[in-house]
Amino acid sequence: MKLIVFSSAPVINLNGELFLYAPYECEMQIWAKYVDEIQFCAPVWNEDKKLLINPISFSVKKVVPLYEFNIKNRRETFVSITKVLKNTQIIWQAMQQADHIHLRCPGNIGLLACVMQLFFPSKPKTAKYAGNWDPQSKQPLTYRLQKWILSNPFLTRNMQVLVYGNWEQQSPNIKAFFTASYSGKEPLAIVKTINSTTKIKLLFIGTLTAGKQPLYAVQLLQALQKRGFDVQLDVYGEGPLRTSLEQYMEINALKNQLVLHGNQNQEILKKAYQNSHFVILASKSEGWPKAIAEGMFWGCVPLATAVSCVPEMLDYDRRGILLQMDTGKDSDTIATLINNPDQFEKRSKEAIDWSRKYTLEYFETEIKKLLQE
Repeated sequence: MKLIVFSSAPVINLNGELFLYAPYECEMQIWAKYVDEIQFCAPVWNEDKKLLINPISFSVKKVVPLYEFNIKNRRETFVSITKVLKNTQIIWQAMQQADHIHLRCPGNIGLLACVMQLFFPSKPKTAKYAGNWDPQSKQPLTYRLQKWILSNPFLTRNMQVLVYGNWEQQSPNIKAFFTASYSGKEPLAIVKTINSTTKIKLLFIGTLTAGKQPLYAVQLLQALQKRGFDVQLDVYGEGPLRTSLEQYMEINALKNQLVLHGNQNQEILKKAYQNSHFVILASKSEGWPKAIAEGMFWGCVPLATAVSCVPEMLDYDRRGILLQMDTGKDSDTIATLINNPDQFEKRSKEAIDWSRKYTLEYFETEIKKLLQE
């Protein structure tokens, strides 16, 4: 079987060696195991642009380069017309060669591929929608259009669409899915304990962008400090907000409480989860937040915004805390949990129990089924 992946996620070519965004590469290893040949139809970068990347560890038959473009406003749309037309032709030709068409959505390339797959109704297809599938959420027009095409059984044939969360009134081809990071062979995490008189360790893992709102994690740190707790926040990740966070840390004298670690490998992140009490993600939008799922695997109590499938992951506050994005209210809730160790331990245990269902072995089994159906 020849699998061709259509994605806005770039393939990075560094001196002839190919790389992918690290979590994406780990997932595609599994897809590659169950096909004879895998190709990528995607933009190609010649630098990593501070993206956390892994070398591609499986055989790639071919990379078909696509042109990056942006259609967020009228001017950019006009400039991008030529690129869109060229990409359309490239995608059409690649789909003709594929035995199985795999789309990665949402994204500009995903949108084009959504349209082009309509002309191949008999070919088996899968699409992974890595964004927020919540029908009630406010999203850009291009995202809503992709969701509409993918879930329209009249237009889209012979395709399974993998989405995060269980949503009511979905078409039959929509399949609730997940992402996994750890093997079931990992040792069972120790349930976390907490004490208001010892150091409370908070953890943020993610890109330092406006959408992830890392500053809110810092403000929660300050709010908890004002309540008399000994608190430390460790931040892992890179992004355009790093400089502003460094400035904020300097102005507010947080050097001893806030540590910016930058991008780190999976083993270092694992230790960070194991040594933290809470994992924080105040995102404006998410699909399946890996930092939250990974933190729960190691017993961290998650603090996250109620976006996408996050309320379901946290069992509506029973496995963590859904942030209200009000530092006063949220620090009240966290302080109450710190002062009630039994309740904290209960959430830690329930987080572990839930996350252990979503192992790499289970993930591989489900992908294998998709490719064999």
